[in-house]
Amino acid sequence: MSNPTFEESLQELEQIVTRLEQGDVPLEEALTAFQQGMVLSKQCKDTLAKAEKTLTKMMTDANEEVPFEEAEK
Repeated sequence: MSNPTFEESLQELEQIVTRLEQGDVPLEEALTAFQQGMVLSKQCKDTLAKAEKTLTKMMTDANEEVPFEEAEK
């Protein structure tokens, strides 16, 4: 099984939050769902951080990556 996409992970996290907010989940199931939600949350956060890092770099004419701020100078 392949790794879920960011969108799939986010959708699953939203489903977990909705279930937990409804409050009719048995405690043991709620704890498992919460732990799974924390893992999904970290994966989404890591994906966004990696995307942000990539998007804040530009390629110079010499094909070197530089931070976006330096490229504007």
